[in-house]
Amino acid sequence: MTETGLTTGDFTEAAEPYRLFAQWLDDATKSEPNDPNALALATVDENGLPDVRMVLLKGFDERGFVFYTNFESQKGQQVLGAMKAAMCFHWKSLRRQVRVRGAVEQVSDAEADEYYVSRPRGSRIGAWASKQSRPLESRFALEKAVAEYTAKFAIGEIPRPEHWSGFRIVPKSIEFWHDRPFRLHDRVSFTRTADAWDKTRLYP
Repeated sequence: MTETGLTTGDFTEAAEPYRLFAQWLDDATKSEPNDPNALALATVDENGLPDVRMVLLKGFDERGFVFYTNFESQKGQQVLGAMKAAMCFHWKSLRRQVRVRGAVEQVSDAEADEYYVSRPRGSRIGAWASKQSRPLESRFALEKAVAEYTAKFAIGEIPRPEHWSGFRIVPKSIEFWHDRPFRLHDRVSFTRTADAWDKTRLYP
């Protein structure tokens, strides 16, 4: 039995990946001490050199998996350069992992605006103040920028910067992994076809 009361083989019977991912994310929300929506995001630079960092999943549906960032940051520039990416969720408390690979598209302005206004006011100020990934001469320079934008937007709503928006990974494949004794893990891969998903069980 797993921590959720399901037999470890149950998930291998799933017909499509999104409902299974929703169930696993819900399980992680109940068991992970911090950020169950955290994921490792992998990209490549202009020379094909891989890069990876932790970000937060901010939405998903049958169109794909969404995260937000400064498009002028290293991650933003790498995604815009390749328009491909991969992500990996690892829920240690559940001994589970999910890998996602695919093409990337920008979310609509309406989607980005809706998420942006849901963020804490300080986070919206930070999106203006931080020149993400670029050299910072001192902590004081960042704090000064925050103070300046706080004063600028002291009254009324804080508009979303044009350089700040979201990306959606449109999966070509989604793989589910569950720890089993003696490293005989359960692995199931879903690969997108023209109008459905092909499911394959993999050796661990």
